[in-house]
Amino acid sequence: MPLRFAPAAGRPSTVAAALLALTALLGVAPAPEPLLGSEIRRIPTEERVLALTFNAAWNEAGLDTVLAVLRDRAAPAVFFPTGDFADHHPRALRAVAAAGHGLGNHSYSHPDFTTLTPEQARTEVRRADTAIRRASGTEPLPFFRFPYSATSPQAVATVNGLGYADLEFTADTKGYLGPGNGMTADRAVQRALDALTPGAVLQLHVGASEESGPDTCLDAEALPRIIDGARARGYRIIDLRTLLNR
Repeated sequence: MPLRFAPAAGRPSTVAAALLALTALLGVAPAPEPLLGSEIRRIPTEERVLALTFNAAWNEAGLDTVLAVLRDRAAPAVFFPTGDFADHHPRALRAVAAAGHGLGNHSYSHPDFTTLTPEQARTEVRRADTAIRRASGTEPLPFFRFPYSATSPQAVATVNGLGYADLEFTADTKGYLGPGNGMTADRAVQRALDALTPGAVLQLHVGASEESGPDTCLDAEALPRIIDGARARGYRIIDLRTLLNR
């Protein structure tokens, strides 16, 4: 079913045509211009739709379970790996790509972009793009998600200048915190369902840090109930790549 987008707010273009032409020369298919110029934290629609996204920066814990749940429930997702993850876990990226899910860009080394110069930021994005392409064998999406969701107008303009839209999120399950930090799968499910709103973008994670427990992936455990609960409330799970058709 085609998604009906809300009209875009009137604002002048923030990215010159020359910059978009430059991104084409660099091998990046730029995001549509309506997606540039600001953070995107929800899909601009009044329909009951939900987009699932997964960050990946640590290890592969839970990935196979997540891919199986998405397959069994016919639910699309977009994954945002770091370039470092791609270099160390190429099998994971090939599995995501083979399952038909999209791959965005989450920087190379997961720094706080508000502390970087524009040139340092561009290097992070480009290194990640190269690593993701090499590992997955596919072309990444022109979607960038800032580490820690730490954005600034300058940082957004920098990634926009490389052809990437800034795709953040409406809500985070916080499953990545793990049991050691008081998080449970039940709480992750509840956070997701409490945040449902038309056009919501949900952030989840695959893998786990040493702090949260290296073999624990609460979001993988929570995912079936998140999908089923959202659908029971009348929400469709849609592909974030729908935004590219605006």
